[in-house]
Amino acid sequence: MATISLLQQTKEIEAHIGVIIAEYGVDTLDFAERELFATIKRQIIDARLDVRDYEYADTRTEQLAYAAAGRKRLDQVRRYIVKASEQGLFSAVDVAQLSANLEIISKQLS
Repeated sequence: MATISLLQQTKEIEAHIGVIIAEYGVDTLDFAERELFATIKRQIIDARLDVRDYEYADTRTEQLAYAAAGRKRLDQVRRYIVKASEQGLFSAVDVAQLSANLEIISKQLS
């Protein structure tokens, strides 16, 4: 069985978050909830790009810089997901699964 790259794992998390967000109609959310979802989407996209840059870095110095940025951004995504769950936008199961997956990727960025 082939291992899945960090980039692919991050893309899968991004897709999972996208499905959850798509379940809500824009009209059913208040401004703060829409802003929170927009922030989560931006942050996971930026995290994916950090992971991509980490994987494609030419030097170890670049790789370490992208790893640090990626870990920070993945933690921010996790915090925003927890915040959204407090407003009932993510289920406890989704929070647990996404948090665990984000943590796995974060630990592998080294």
